[in-house]
Amino acid sequence: MKRILKQSVGIDVAQKELVVQVGRLYEDLSTELYAYKCFANTAKGFISLIQWVLKLTEPTVSIRYVMEATGVYHESLACYLADHGYSVSIVLPNKISNYFRTLSVKTITDKSASEAIALFGLERNLEDWKRPKPVFKYLRQLTRERDQLVQERTMIKNQLHAEKAESDPNSSSLKRIKQRIDLLNKQEKVIKEEIATLSKKEKELKDELALLCTIPGIGILTAATILAETNGFELVRNKRQLASYAGFDVQEKQSGTSVKGKTRISKKGNKNLRKAMHLPSLTAIRHDPRFKAIFARLVSKHGIKMKAAVAVQRKLLELSYTIFKTQRPYNKSQLQEAIAAAQKNEMQIA
Repeated sequence: MKRILKQSVGIDVAQKELVVQVGRLYEDLSTELYAYKCFANTAKGFISLIQWVLKLTEPTVSIRYVMEATGVYHESLACYLADHGYSVSIVLPNKISNYFRTLSVKTITDKSASEAIALFGLERNLEDWKRPKPVFKYLRQLTRERDQLVQERTMIKNQLHAEKAESDPNSSSLKRIKQRIDLLNKQEKVIKEEIATLSKKEKELKDELALLCTIPGIGILTAATILAETNGFELVRNKRQLASYAGFDVQEKQSGTSVKGKTRISKKGNKNLRKAMHLPSLTAIRHDPRFKAIFARLVSKHGIKMKAAVAVQRKLLELSYTIFKTQRPYNKSQLQEAIAAAQKNEMQIA
């Protein structure tokens, strides 16, 4: 009988359901998927899932639970497994999607997705996922809540503008709309105060936020979002991985000399992190020579300002990672070094 080297449990997570596939890797590097079942995405479902897996797997070989980062629906299961000492890996959806294309599968279902995730866990050397630190989890809740308030306020302000533009505006409607805007303003102020209180309470967080705020365009809210969405760069190993996590990685379609599609960012990453870099990039382009030079060179190359702005967004995020890891504040005198690094990556980004 062939010896088992690895065991993997691939989980396709939905809001109410967990679609689970169990697989194993043998010493001759062949793989086998041999068990499939669905469980409720609840605490009782988690217990049933573990009991089922333990009955089917070899106790002397470690088991890795692998799942996609599906919004927030995977978090309860991931925390439950990690708290009970099981190896857990959470993979970005774009990595699973790219891997799925290499398989001979024509129909995409929850079952085939769980099979792909299980095979991915068997074939790749994945890192253990760690539960977010409480301070970063709380910070993420606050920054995401504020972002939702800002979106809602923008929508209501647009509604107020439309109401005022009517030939005979309804004064009662205008009053209620203004009251809603005032309420959202007050709630946003409370959230900002909570973030400030948290940073004062946690000295390490305060120092980290101050460090990131030395970067042009990045203020306290952007710095808080970066740390919250990356869990303090806990599992980030390099800039390329960070760009992929945020959805700034580049997609390109090219075949021979006849097919050459436009290069573009994948947008298959953390949209909250990507969105947080938009306004800081505009500020950096306007006020910092380093980013102004990068932006001008890219615009002169292809003439697309938005594309150049996205390149600056990625550069700002990568710079945040570098400064956080080195614990050295932004140095404006390093202009030539930054431009040289940007030129090296220009073909990939642009």
